Amino acid sequence: MNGRDLVRSWDGVGAGRATRGMRAVRAAWHRRRSDAVGLPPRGAERARVPGELREAEPGPGGGVIRFARSELRIVVAVGGAVFLGWDGAGPEPSYALAGGTPEADPRVVLEPDKDGGWQVVAERVTVVVSRHGAVEIRTPGGLVLRRELPPRWWEPLGGGAARWTQRAEVAADARFFGLGGRTSGPRLRDGAYRLWNGATPVAIPVQLVVADAAAHLVFHDTPWDGTVVLREGEEGAGSGHDRAGRCEIRMDGGPLRSWVIVGIPARVLGAWAALTGAPALPPAWALGHQHARDFTGEQEIRAIVAGYQERDLPLDAVHLDAGHHDVGRPFSVDQDRFPKLPVLAEEMRRDGVRLVSAVDAAVRVMPGDPVYEGGSAVDAFVRDASGRTVRGEGRAGEAVFPDFTHARARAWWGGLYEERLEQGFAGFWHGAHEPSARDAFGEPPLPRSARHALEGAGGDHREAHNLDALCMARAAYEGLSELAPEERPFVLSRSGWAGTQRYGGIWPGDMGTGWPALRASLSLVLGLGLCGVPYTGTDVGGSGGDVSPELYLRWFQLGSYLPLFRTRTSARAGREPWEFGAEVLGHARVALLERRRLVPYFVTLAHLARWTGAPAVRPLWWGAPEDRALRDCEDAFLLGDSLLVAPVLDPGAERRAVRLPRGRWYDTVTERAYEGPGQVLVEAPRGRIPVLARAGAVVPVRGADGALELEVWAPAPGRAGGALVVPDTGGIERYVTRWDGTRVVVTRETDGAPAEPSRPVRVRGLGGAATGQ
Repeated sequence: MNGRDLVRSWDGVGAGRATRGMRAVRAAWHRRRSDAVGLPPRGAERARVPGELREAEPGPGGGVIRFARSELRIVVAVGGAVFLGWDGAGPEPSYALAGGTPEADPRVVLEPDKDGGWQVVAERVTVVVSRHGAVEIRTPGGLVLRRELPPRWWEPLGGGAARWTQRAEVAADARFFGLGGRTSGPRLRDGAYRLWNGATPVAIPVQLVVADAAAHLVFHDTPWDGTVVLREGEEGAGSGHDRAGRCEIRMDGGPLRSWVIVGIPARVLGAWAALTGAPALPPAWALGHQHARDFTGEQEIRAIVAGYQERDLPLDAVHLDAGHHDVGRPFSVDQDRFPKLPVLAEEMRRDGVRLVSAVDAAVRVMPGDPVYEGGSAVDAFVRDASGRTVRGEGRAGEAVFPDFTHARARAWWGGLYEERLEQGFAGFWHGAHEPSARDAFGEPPLPRSARHALEGAGGDHREAHNLDALCMARAAYEGLSELAPEERPFVLSRSGWAGTQRYGGIWPGDMGTGWPALRASLSLVLGLGLCGVPYTGTDVGGSGGDVSPELYLRWFQLGSYLPLFRTRTSARAGREPWEFGAEVLGHARVALLERRRLVPYFVTLAHLARWTGAPAVRPLWWGAPEDRALRDCEDAFLLGDSLLVAPVLDPGAERRAVRLPRGRWYDTVTERAYEGPGQVLVEAPRGRIPVLARAGAVVPVRGADGALELEVWAPAPGRAGGALVVPDTGGIERYVTRWDGTRVVVTRETDGAPAEPSRPVRVRGLGGAATGQ
């Protein structure tokens, strides 16, 4: 786009927006000029491959294998994670790792391979390197899970970042998952997937590949822009040959380093959490119903909250959109519309409702403003290649952006949340107008040549772009932990990268409207969970436009079973449940009351996610990855180990087919029993979506008096069951269920003899034999 194109774009802005349109044009022109100066053409490039193998040098956890034109470092960590680093790349520095480089496994052996290469032998994985640099990831039994062909680099002759490509093959039966939050998933079919936040809801370079032999996770630890091209394999019919699955990764920069974890999904995600950090534990109130709106003033907040209370609709938090800011000042409240916000916050808290504030990264250029002046004083804002502060166009006007890859900028930004805490806010969500968002021309507000600190290493926005939301969340989490150490921080980000679970959850922004957006919401939550981010959800109803009462209700019912359950309306298009009629209101009340009843179960799942890395929302194949029928099921999910949720994703449906994993399952409303594995047809009336409980499960629920109770589902005859229960007050309770003659017995396992549960117990599912198909 040249200058004339920019002028033509400005012509459509309209007379009422002329000033802002001209600023947008000027900002876009400066972006292109900055990139033209700061990012000279790459010019001629030299292609390179590793070449012939020369020698190998053993080291802790593996060793270094040297080729004619490169070298490969292999380290197997305690726990089984395998590091692969080309061209001298080590595990650090890394934004993904938590606690630095993990300890190397001293039992690992580097030894010659029979085909002239070398192999690294560990307890849970074997890594075989060929004479030309191909790398095979094998099970201890010798089955090949992944074969990576020798990488290839293209290096500019005049210097600069090298782009690289790596191709890999997986088993013919393997299926791809992950790569962040993808609306087309959770299973990633043939196609190209870009690794650039803003071009997709949330891009994280993490693949989880599931095959009959085992599952494996691959993480390419570089934040540069790139593309992953996938092609699923195909097994040969009869005597035909298998066609391996293929994955090609093309990255604009390095280093070329990766981590591989092999095992069952639960072990893989556990090792991933150990590597990149345990998920942050959200406050208990954040596991209830939350509502967002661009409120026009305090009276509107009171009116909306009163509307929920008068209709017996549980509400735990209200999110104030960025409109409550003083114009362009992300940490200043508009005193004209919200003159007594601390008083309002205290009133809401007494009613069990917390206030959550939207925070944008854009800081308006406003001389004399404390935020703008404070950031300028500590040199917190992003600069261009010439050293000038980059100015972009935000909705409040000309804005600058903090460089969250600098520790000093994060410390300054984290301290700004004190003003919000004093106003009575209990949590924060990072909304639009961060550098990973889009401006009026559909581009990031920062030029790609903008300079970033990158913890002292230095680099430009091409490398820092995908890290922005992660580092902004880190600044908020660390600041809140210091400002209010007695409270668990609540930080919700619009985007993220590997390791973002350490600082909070992800709300990926607008998903669009219509039934496809409903299905995309489920795909996105499942995909993020498999990348290690358990606390996620999307806005019920989508981003705008017309939403039919049926679509709103089905979306509402799905949202009530996701970790983040948030509804959202605007002042222009109200979407409160009562605005869709009495029928929708009644069914929404049922869903909300059930969510309130299940909050103890969500609390347990949040604690377990922190300890084990297992997401609350899991694909049906989670416990049986070898079941190919479950691998292909994308319209239902497991909520923890105990519940299976089958949302209605198509208009007019009042019955739907549900694929069941092995075992007995009970309809939680009718208590009818079904036997898996297999597919069954269940009722899905307008008033509810099918939810089934696993036989033998123990589900902690909220009783009528608000106390924790145990809902036990009868085990199948001759079988036992049980579960862990983690109250938010602390401690772990382990329960076991079994048959004793004609009755179900529930005991609590302690260090001594089994004891009677100290909590009320209700046994369900005693109605009769199971049916199935």
